[in-house]
Amino acid sequence: MSETDRPLVTAFEWVPPFARGLVRDLRVRWALEEIGAPYDTELLNARTPRPDEYLARQPFDQVPAFRDGELDLFETGAILLYLGERDERLLPAHGQARWTAIGWLFSALNSVEPVVTRIVTYDVFNKDKDWAAQARESATGLCGQKLKRVNDALAGKDWLAGSFSIADIAMVTVLNGLRHTELVAEYPQLAAYHQRGTERPAYKRALDAQMADFVADPT
Repeated sequence: MSETDRPLVTAFEWVPPFARGLVRDLRVRWALEEIGAPYDTELLNARTPRPDEYLARQPFDQVPAFRDGELDLFETGAILLYLGERDERLLPAHGQARWTAIGWLFSALNSVEPVVTRIVTYDVFNKDKDWAAQARESATGLCGQKLKRVNDALAGKDWLAGSFSIADIAMVTVLNGLRHTELVAEYPQLAAYHQRGTERPAYKRALDAQMADFVADPT
């Protein structure tokens, strides 16, 4: 990372209570906390359109965007990979462990998160719709299949790639999306894994920092 500028992470200044601890800047904050890298935050209003300058950095108008010196990145998977390549505490430098971690990073975001997001969409945004219960039942079955695969892969291991890595940052934060359900608790190895992740001091520091950035009054 740049020696002259602290990394800059964008985040929201306020989100509804149900979303606190779920906004994806938590992943980047956690990675930076794991390696003891100080960073600054740029807080954005989630209720108003972002300016064109921001869209040039984050074309989907989301958070986080990440700036390190003259380098701009978006998408948490890319940001985590960038940080991991600069510190072996986040990503092994060589061999099978490295590529196992990268594989699980992608699977957390591409295989598991989409079905988790579907359940959150049904439970939070469409819970009063007549069709939501049936749609959720179908999504729950698919989500259970994904969770079982991760649970089984954790047999005899504390972390997905052997040592703690960016794969675990991604997967644990994806599983946070199911905190309003008992789905993770149905898989003992997965539940214990999630607990290990959220009990890490760096995770707690990252979560505290995100919570501290939220203003009390959204007006």
